[in-house]
Amino acid sequence: MTLLDRRLHAYRPDLAEAGLQGKVEALRFVEGKPARIAVPVIGLRAKPDLALGIDTELLLGEDVTVFDRADGWCWVKATSDGYVGYVPESALADDDQAPTHVVTVQRTFLYREPELRKPYNAILSMGSRVKIVGEAETRGNHYAMLEDGTAIFAKHVEPIGAGSGRDYVDIALRFLETPYLWGGRSGLGIDCSGLVQLSMLMAGRSAPRDTDMQATGLGEPIDRAELRRGDLVFWKGHVAAMEDPETIVHANGHTMTVARENFEAAIKRIGWLYEQPTGYRRPVI
Repeated sequence: MTLLDRRLHAYRPDLAEAGLQGKVEALRFVEGKPARIAVPVIGLRAKPDLALGIDTELLLGEDVTVFDRADGWCWVKATSDGYVGYVPESALADDDQAPTHVVTVQRTFLYREPELRKPYNAILSMGSRVKIVGEAETRGNHYAMLEDGTAIFAKHVEPIGAGSGRDYVDIALRFLETPYLWGGRSGLGIDCSGLVQLSMLMAGRSAPRDTDMQATGLGEPIDRAELRRGDLVFWKGHVAAMEDPETIVHANGHTMTVARENFEAAIKRIGWLYEQPTGYRRPVI
């Protein structure tokens, strides 16, 4: 049988997702059950072990399919990009109340009540999804209210889908100076492919999670001479977005932040370790 990418296909010797029957060998095949991320951000790991680094992250309100629960861990597949891995069981909720709004700023606070002087319960990243049931006003500040009485500054959320068609580069630039985090996919810490994926998601576009996936499956290949705003530049294990024909924006391990950089200077700086760019692609609108 064909060897499938385990990042995108849920299969183990003992268990696999039902859609893979006939494609992989497993003792048992299951459809899985829906669940939703119930914490601000959680790492997704290749194995159920907190000592391992994360492959990616899932945000509050994102949907997953759960294939297995054991020893405090869940084996899941993310609905948004199909990524497979393990998260602590405590990070999930079997909530059938679909989110209505998405956080649109780099990060914001979830207050215990609609009052900015009061303590907050959590910090939420751009891309987090919540169910808004009402609104409140305190001293001229407007808040969006959740079912449990917690509140978010109203200008920091919008209805899910309202951002479709926006320039994803504009969204990526909101993350400037966000710390670099390997596997990160939030306003608290983000990596190069996570920046591209989350920015595109907020613009109503889908994108694979990892750099190698984006380099082969995102948009169409182009020549270097054609580069313009929104195009992507790939190195081995790295991706950057063109802000304009001379400037890239990328999460990188050099500054350990999301940063702007002159494209030609970046090629020279990166070249000694990762050689020349491996390709250029234009995301299809």
